[in-house]
Amino acid sequence: MGRDSSIERNIKVEFVSREPIEEQEIEIVERKGLGHPDSVCDGIAEAVSVALCKEYKRKCGVILHHNTDKVQLAAGRSNPRYGGGEVISPIYILLGGRATRVFEGEEIAVDIVAANAAKEYMRNIRNLDVDNHVIVDSKLGRGSSDLLGVFTGNNMKGKQTEMPMANDTSFGVGHAPLSEIESIALSVEGVVMAEYRNKEKAIGEDMKVMALREKDKITLTVGDAFVSKYVDDYEHYEAAKRRLKDFISGVAESFTARDVNTQVNMADTPESVYITVTGTSAEMGDDGGAGRGNRCNGLITPNRSISMEGTPGKNPVNHTGKIYNLLANKMANEVVENVDGVQEVHLKILSEIGRRIDDPKVATAQIIPKSDVNLEVMEKKAQRIIDEWLSNIAEITEMAIRGELKTF
Repeated sequence: MGRDSSIERNIKVEFVSREPIEEQEIEIVERKGLGHPDSVCDGIAEAVSVALCKEYKRKCGVILHHNTDKVQLAAGRSNPRYGGGEVISPIYILLGGRATRVFEGEEIAVDIVAANAAKEYMRNIRNLDVDNHVIVDSKLGRGSSDLLGVFTGNNMKGKQTEMPMANDTSFGVGHAPLSEIESIALSVEGVVMAEYRNKEKAIGEDMKVMALREKDKITLTVGDAFVSKYVDDYEHYEAAKRRLKDFISGVAESFTARDVNTQVNMADTPESVYITVTGTSAEMGDDGGAGRGNRCNGLITPNRSISMEGTPGKNPVNHTGKIYNLLANKMANEVVENVDGVQEVHLKILSEIGRRIDDPKVATAQIIPKSDVNLEVMEKKAQRIIDEWLSNIAEITEMAIRGELKTF
């Protein structure tokens, strides 16, 4: 990455003396997994935005104004039972937000593109019959092609030529490195979905991980929506649950030497267990909404600085509520990887409406340094990393358009 020497950016690096996260007595971390109703809405919001970006570039040569981050899910009704069950009423998905529908007199099939993207994303829940168990209703409002003026970052080949202006005054935050229980909460669900559910068909995609660290004791409280047709009876269910518990404990223990206590589906009784027909609680009584779940690092971290701005579905061209959150996490990780002596870093970037997105109102890094380090050298290196990322902010946009960045 190279520096744009024509801009003197407002970049501040400060060194703070607060207690690092690993030395604090209590830490809480949450991860809402792939099939959680809130994560479903986040995933749909982002999938719709990516699909619209591709359609706009295909038909118009430019990405047109859109924000598809207002997705709501109303749960269906189901009747799960050991060895089977059925969905009685479908899950209802409402696609809200704004999208440009007309460009140079030609209408764009926004609703078809959006609905298809939503349905395709829902196929990640492998026991969900998308055609029969889901209703997708696109109510995307009209955006205006007149707003193309704020999207000056595209030429007719979709490449960046001029820098877009921030659509809002908002901020993004990021931190690095992840703590032990942050890594555990993120990895447990990820490894279960990537590996374990292929071995144990009863594992559903709706998995929630709540991690608590009390000094050197870690408790993982995990909820997973088991798939009823793969569970023969209560004894079979309890055996499958024990296997999942042991697998999760093994993943967690690979990240820590602390004591780990894993609990799975703690509300179960012999008369009532957590089984579903599809593998998501969205089939029966658990509604969802975009922006209510994980931040763009995949976690909910009340011990850290956090933005309430939901990243998925916001346009990747000039919506700083999206771009700056993704960017802050990239910056934070690079500072930790490339600046010697950083124990912890927190990044915050603030936009100003109408200002170039590569020139924020302020970009600030708060660093907890290790002892006996050269603070002046650390400051200069951190400033350079932040400045170079801002100079190349279009990389974040392009990666988001290609669907390469995690947003929830």
